[in-house]
Amino acid sequence: MVMEQSFPNSYILRHGETTWNKMGLYQGRKDAPLTQRGVCQAVRQGHILKSLEDRPGVVFSSPQGRALRTAQLALGDSADIRQDERLCEIDFGAWEGVSKNEVKQQVGDAFATGEWNFESPGGESFAAIIGRVSSFLADLEEPAVIFTHGTTSAVMRGLCMGLDKAGMLQLEKEQGVVYRMAHGKETILR
Repeated sequence: MVMEQSFPNSYILRHGETTWNKMGLYQGRKDAPLTQRGVCQAVRQGHILKSLEDRPGVVFSSPQGRALRTAQLALGDSADIRQDERLCEIDFGAWEGVSKNEVKQQVGDAFATGEWNFESPGGESFAAIIGRVSSFLADLEEPAVIFTHGTTSAVMRGLCMGLDKAGMLQLEKEQGVVYRMAHGKETILR
């Protein structure tokens, strides 16, 4: 089990649906544009954030196009969005651009556990993503709004809740919602 650490209460958002999400392809460090549905999800996230009485003024985003575009759509183009490489999606190595079915064929029964997320050929290991996400969280000095990606979001939220790898892999990776992280607990805002 990962030790729960104290982090400022924050809001974590996954980018809106992309063309590759719709096609069932893994993106990792590659990028694909938001679909119309993804644009609507980002706008919905903006409405959720605007309704919050305690919305932090500090905003961070992965510099990858899909996350940064989601942040701009949710908050407006004039928002002060700090880009941070540590918020990038996991590097899926040789599996970037590969379909879920193809990966499932390669890993077999292990697909159901999700462990393969950290074992892609030439990709990023669990230790590596834990290291960079932990580094970001350690530098977080005040509550923030954070735009990131599916696997990175699950790792970040899992660290905030003190979950182990298996627990992190069970977390939702929903688009169009806002995850409120407060006092080691997660609330999904829709």
